[in-house]
Amino acid sequence: MESKILAKLGIDPAFIFLFLIVLIIVLFALYVNVSMKYDRLKNSYNSFMRGKDGKNLEESILSKFSEIDTLAKLTKQNRQDVKEMSRIVDRNFQKFGIVRYDAFNEMGGKLSFVIAMLDGNNSGWILNAMHSREGCYTYLKEIVKGESYIELAEEETEALDRAIFSEAYDTDIKSNN
Repeated sequence: MESKILAKLGIDPAFIFLFLIVLIIVLFALYVNVSMKYDRLKNSYNSFMRGKDGKNLEESILSKFSEIDTLAKLTKQNRQDVKEMSRIVDRNFQKFGIVRYDAFNEMGGKLSFVIAMLDGNNSGWILNAMHSREGCYTYLKEIVKGESYIELAEEETEALDRAIFSEAYDTDIKSNN
């Protein structure tokens, strides 16, 4: 059985037959792929809808929206709380600088000390306790944004620098010559 049309075009019917077989195989592979995806989607849908009708599904969705609204309110409150806590922490003392020294040459043991206590804005105070044979003298100086309006002694400046730059407490004792 020969076709006059195919003969006129110069096409062998065997090529058309092979082309159709390849096309059928490709279409069958695509059908299997689509069928597997459909089965997975159907299983997901069935597990989602298990025990639910339209009314139950609507209630379930509305309850989830309610939970989302509650979570949004909690998140907003948490953000406000974190901002408030951050503001409070900035006002608390968080930087310290300590320097021990001999205030007077006749005293030994490095009993005098300076402690600088600063908040997050480098504001706070410096406490200087100078020990002598006659007694202990303490001085308190206010620090505002890392600066004092009263002149600072060498040890006080060092304690302030340690606090501002958050150096760890150094066990080396400064000698006063």
